[in-house]
Amino acid sequence: MTDATAAVSPLRRRMIDDMSLRNLSPATQRSYIHAVKRFSQYHGRSPDRLGLEDVRAFQVYLVSQGVSWGALNQTVCALRFFYGVTLDRAEIPERIAYARTPRKLPAILSADEVVRFLEAVSSLKARAALTTAYAAGLRAAEAVSLKVADIDSDRMLIQVRHGKGAKDRTVMLSPQLLGILRTYWRLARPEEWLFPGRGDKPIDVQVLHAACRSATKAAGLVKRVSVHTLRHSFATHLLESGTDIRIIQVLLGHGNLSTTARYTHVATSTIAGTQSPFDRLTLEVVPPA
Repeated sequence: MTDATAAVSPLRRRMIDDMSLRNLSPATQRSYIHAVKRFSQYHGRSPDRLGLEDVRAFQVYLVSQGVSWGALNQTVCALRFFYGVTLDRAEIPERIAYARTPRKLPAILSADEVVRFLEAVSSLKARAALTTAYAAGLRAAEAVSLKVADIDSDRMLIQVRHGKGAKDRTVMLSPQLLGILRTYWRLARPEEWLFPGRGDKPIDVQVLHAACRSATKAAGLVKRVSVHTLRHSFATHLLESGTDIRIIQVLLGHGNLSTTARYTHVATSTIAGTQSPFDRLTLEVVPPA
């Protein structure tokens, strides 16, 4: 064990405690710890001996390695937390710059493509989980974390617990989805977790990711389809059917309306159905002789 590694150990314990006190999710905690560890290993010193210029050098290195903008900003969040909370050096976090993420429009499946994709999922459990993800606009982690008791067939609602930001929310239960889930329940007989995995745990989210890759290939789709693609498609299809964007915001669990508003850029039927002000004009195409 190197001196740097030995020095990090109490810092790691303190950082874990700080994150736990603030109720950060286990996934976020693992991500933050990994980022700070990698930062320390890059410089070969304990992170409490590193400063702002060292952070900048590490960011430059990550960019040179082709790290995605999302991963880069996750590292920024981790280092901001480490310096601002664990080391109580309030002057540093605001000077650690976020990367400006390129704004790309999400891939959207048509209704027919959604059917083709879901019917290409070979596993009953994975198909039921992915169908639920689309029908309720769920994130992958939210879909696998559903319990049987979260399906409220009396009120036709689904209770989503501990979504992003540890927030609970309620979404609609589609009558067609309810029928599918009842068929699935009769065949699989889940007890606590709606989509159980090994032991007393829900199905691993990686199972859904793998099922998406296989189904995309089997369905012959050229688009790259993930669980989040189904969520994007859910939101876009609602918008195209005339659902108020503020309702979509609540269903998706977005804290900011601007996050939901990006779906207006991909709702093609809404765009196509919008009347141009030119249509209110009378104009002769051929100029007078």
